[in-house]
Amino acid sequence: MNNFRKLKIWQNSVQFATEIYKTTNSYPSLEQYGLVSQIRRSVVSISSNIAEGAGRKGSKEFCHFLRIAYGSACEVEIQLIISKNLEFIQKNKFDELFQMCDEIQKMIYSLQRNLSKE
Repeated sequence: MNNFRKLKIWQNSVQFATEIYKTTNSYPSLEQYGLVSQIRRSVVSISSNIAEGAGRKGSKEFCHFLRIAYGSACEVEIQLIISKNLEFIQKNKFDELFQMCDEIQKMIYSLQRNLSKE
């Protein structure tokens, strides 16, 4: 599984990261080293770990990196909730990003399950 760029899950996670970056551009400047930095690191970690895992040898190693990617997706989920609670993002944007995050989590879980069967 060397070509991670062909994986729909990786493509979706890169798109998700792009949307998070665009959205956090409008966060208060006081949050630049707080929530903005944290959510950006977490969202980039998703696609990065999928890519790294796909570049490893064997399903077991890939599953390890998928677990890390899943954990990062959970972090982003919480950070989105906090962003909404602090009114840094509007409800419609929150709903859109939350849906993207949920879909990525489901895709990661499904891929892990399929790889574990190998």
